[in-house]
Amino acid sequence: MLKRCVYCVLAAEAAAVLVFAVVYDSLDFRIYMLGGRAVTGDARLYTDRLAEHWFTNTPFMAALFVPLSEVPLTAARVGWQLASVAAFAWACAEVLRLAGRRVSRRSAAAAAAAGMALQPMWQTIFLGQVNLFLLALVLADVRRVSDGRPAGIGIGIAAAVKLTPAIFVVLLLAAGRVRAAATAAAAFVVCGLLAYAIAPGASRLYWLHTFYDTSRVGVPYISNQSPYGAAARILRGEDNIGGWYPLLQAAIAVAGLLVAVRWARRDDWLGAAAVTGVTGLLVSPISWAHHWVWVVPALAVLLREGSRVLAAGGYVLFVLSPLWWTPSHGSPGQYGFHGALTLVANCYLVAGVLFLVHMSLRLRRVPRPPAPRAAGGGLPGEVSGPLWCR
Repeated sequence: MLKRCVYCVLAAEAAAVLVFAVVYDSLDFRIYMLGGRAVTGDARLYTDRLAEHWFTNTPFMAALFVPLSEVPLTAARVGWQLASVAAFAWACAEVLRLAGRRVSRRSAAAAAAAGMALQPMWQTIFLGQVNLFLLALVLADVRRVSDGRPAGIGIGIAAAVKLTPAIFVVLLLAAGRVRAAATAAAAFVVCGLLAYAIAPGASRLYWLHTFYDTSRVGVPYISNQSPYGAAARILRGEDNIGGWYPLLQAAIAVAGLLVAVRWARRDDWLGAAAVTGVTGLLVSPISWAHHWVWVVPALAVLLREGSRVLAAGGYVLFVLSPLWWTPSHGSPGQYGFHGALTLVANCYLVAGVLFLVHMSLRLRRVPRPPAPRAAGGGLPGEVSGPLWCR
């Protein structure tokens, strides 16, 4: 009976996505489609507004939509949205495998059905965003790393689509998976060169100017749950953020990656992936609410280690998403510090910081793995052991 209920819930969610895709013109997906048409006009991709908005993704992302832009919009949107649900189910299965769980159709369906209720997931569907594909690509690669198999292409492609996943290349390198890091970097470069071959002017404009230009998006908008977005709101505008902020970014990046690497060196790649994903969200100047799909592996880590209360609290937080209950229209009068309301307005950010602190403290309770020994009685570290160089 329970098995049927799981399948029924997931089927109902998929049906709702299908109906939604047919009747609603998702803004971000329409911009993707227009980007696929504009990129053939080269620099026009970034000099002209598309659907009254700037195209802010990479030229490679636009290049991916060149063939899809020839498909009727509704048909393309339906295919995209259903594929997003499938990608999310795949990502959930990868999370279960990384957690050491046996994956069955029912367990994967249950995880996907529960995960689809989280606000970052359904907002990704609402906007027609790419986040669920990126989550699946990165997690599939991380699992290959954990299994000792060749990896890196998925992470490289994900980083070429949206730059934030590039932090996983740093994780691989710092964790001693040099070959996988080099593969990811090579895949990223190849994707960039393909985009350059299609639109050299747009590529030069993006990499020299556009990719770090936050003026093209509304940084203080409540959906931006990065420290930079919170600082812009609390300090009443980007112009009031001083030169100290890059130092904060660097500190978060270093601290988060150090924690992630220590989890990786304990051969816990689910913990490493969750910490790295959240760190990327905190380092990026723009982390919209729908970017926080990394809550899924984070919740899985909490559940695996028995922190059910924390996991339940996190799940409820990301289902209810109380940041939207606060003044959220972005008018200047809503900026500034407003006590406890400010914590609610930045609840994803607060949850992300607390998760990193929790994962750092948990390292003290996780025993270190035995150091690998060389064949023939050599000293530890003289040869590549399966844990460090898999």
